[in-house]
Amino acid sequence: MDSVPALDEPLKKVLGPATAKVMAEHLGLHTVGDLLHHYPRRYEERGQLTHLADLPMDEHVTVVAQVADARLHTFASSRAPRGKGQRLEVTITDGSGRLQLVFFGAGVHKPHKELLPGTRAMFAGKVSVFNRRLQLAHPAYELLRGDAEETVETWAGALIPIYPATAKLESWKIGKALQTVLPSAQEAADPLPGPLREGRGLVTLPEALLKIHRPHTKADIEEARARLKWDEAFVLQVALARRRHADAQLPAVPRRPRPDGILAAFDGRLPFTLTEGQRKVSEEIFADLATDHPMHRLLQGEVGSGKTMVALRAMLAVVDAGGQAAMLAPTEVLAQQHHRSVIEMMGDLAQGGMLGGADDATKVVLLTGSMGAAARRQALLDLATGEAGIVIGTHALIEDKVQFHDLGLVVVDEQHRFGVEQRDALRGKGKQPPHLLVMTATPIPRTVAMTVFGDLETSVLDQLPAGRSPIASHVVPAADKPHFLARAWERVREEVEKGHQAYVVCPRIGDEEDGAKAKKKSPEDEAEKRPPLAVLDTAEQLARGPLAGLRVDVLHGRMPPDDKDAVMRRFAAGEVDVLVATTVIEVGVNVPNATAMVIMDADRFGVSQLHQLRGRVGRGSAPGLCLLVTEMPEASPARQRLNAVASTLDGFELSRIDLEQRREGDVLGQAQSGTRSSLRMLAVIDDEEVIAEAREEAARIVAGDPDLERLPALRTALDALLDEEREQYLEKG
Repeated sequence: MDSVPALDEPLKKVLGPATAKVMAEHLGLHTVGDLLHHYPRRYEERGQLTHLADLPMDEHVTVVAQVADARLHTFASSRAPRGKGQRLEVTITDGSGRLQLVFFGAGVHKPHKELLPGTRAMFAGKVSVFNRRLQLAHPAYELLRGDAEETVETWAGALIPIYPATAKLESWKIGKALQTVLPSAQEAADPLPGPLREGRGLVTLPEALLKIHRPHTKADIEEARARLKWDEAFVLQVALARRRHADAQLPAVPRRPRPDGILAAFDGRLPFTLTEGQRKVSEEIFADLATDHPMHRLLQGEVGSGKTMVALRAMLAVVDAGGQAAMLAPTEVLAQQHHRSVIEMMGDLAQGGMLGGADDATKVVLLTGSMGAAARRQALLDLATGEAGIVIGTHALIEDKVQFHDLGLVVVDEQHRFGVEQRDALRGKGKQPPHLLVMTATPIPRTVAMTVFGDLETSVLDQLPAGRSPIASHVVPAADKPHFLARAWERVREEVEKGHQAYVVCPRIGDEEDGAKAKKKSPEDEAEKRPPLAVLDTAEQLARGPLAGLRVDVLHGRMPPDDKDAVMRRFAAGEVDVLVATTVIEVGVNVPNATAMVIMDADRFGVSQLHQLRGRVGRGSAPGLCLLVTEMPEASPARQRLNAVASTLDGFELSRIDLEQRREGDVLGQAQSGTRSSLRMLAVIDDEEVIAEAREEAARIVAGDPDLERLPALRTALDALLDEEREQYLEKG
């Protein structure tokens, strides 16, 4: 069965244009199949009430509860000056807590008649606080009358599914829409090969869809979830297995270093010994480079574990073999930094064609968007003639004008910062597909690596080079304990007095058009959420106040490139005591004398980003200090996140916490694929076993039938779950 017309039916034909429009705009659901794959978030039992005691603030919730009492008040207001204003207050209970509902004005009449004490209903609305009590203002509600036939039919069975909903479309309306399309589930083509499904004791896809939306027992839900998780893991792993299979068929030029070439000369001069990890990972890379199909390897390394050294040795191996290597960096600051440090590490080996250059030397060129015309022309010429063995650059490397003599290796730094098209364009510049090394300092749990980077072999550097110092991290609760913040600035002064330097990181630059943005916010929002602290304002306040007398400078992404480079050079040379910056310093910036970092509004950053930022200090022999400043209250999730960062330097542990707090979609490169995550049921962290087993099954099936000719339903599922754009994302990943 090659197509599934019933599931491709547009929702506007089935549900009507108004409902279909809301579903498309707010939930991204367009077809019957999309709606069938919009699974319940949880289930309520008729006989049990939800926990009102656990309601989250400011979230849209659905609760099942019983009316305890209802009172109608009249009051005077500007609209009803004669005391004719009406307010209905309804208290609902579930045994764990009570919640107040309020209705105003003309909106009181219907609930006043319907919400009588003892009535049970589902209520949906946004939780707010009034007079220190939780309330739902004007909630939508659906009475649960066990006797009304329509309700019994709609909420068949004892379990009420609660769907991910929006203010425009309550959970029960989604439930009713699903009852309308549920018969189409019978038409769903089953992507799992029969023997695999039967061997694992999984139910069929139509049965799983019926059981997830209309379960009669909890066992139904478990059976459905187990099956739907397998679908997601398996289809994704099949796409990745096909990618790996296709890559293995591509030709590449094997690149083996010469025993007496530039790599040997470089290694002979190293003033330190490589760590065990660096040696092991380098061997894996050299083995890949020596094969006749392209290397696709992911190099994960903790902040400061020496990834750049490993990448440079790989680039030198390719230069030895007569090829060229390109390193793609996400920002100009980082490209310039890499260029400087590579030239420093190589010494006269980087002076190919120049007086004083070593015998085996090559040329190392920089290519960024802001270079002057003459320097740019020279760099392009050096690449086209092969004079330059190594080029380091930003996305400027991808432009059409850039031609390589013989591109053999592409190194992508901080992979998550690049769109896939950019990486692919650079890979397309080789005469044959070049080898690819992707580096990230954001540690990735094994399951995510299997899922997101499933077409890459993975190497991990988890040892820090000798001489690296520990970093102490502390949360500074600026609102609860203002004297802690004063002490933070004293600590910065103490570090500077010892001859060290410090970073202060802010979420914003400060020269944005704030006025335009502010107009869109309500006064309540404005009062509650002040704008994030900005570099320009903070630098000025510090220079005049707590850090007066110190040399304070600023760095942010909108400065002209030459100015950015000049500031970084001054900071590296020790001519600046305190650098107030945005996250432009997050990746790769290496100033061993910088020992302290203060991150303002730290709650506005993600866990991995805080870990990255913190890695900029403690890079020399003096211990590092990282202070996370926040105004968030102690019990808030944001504070718990900061406490987690302060409590461990283990990036893998933090990436796990980060992942648990984010939606799976973010993890699976939603930003890069431009589409919603295809994972609705699979939790990347919890379902490690399913993912690992699905990977094995997928590899086995693709090895025997790469084009899935014997499995047309699986092909259909691939097209549906991995729409064209997402398929390309995986292909290029």
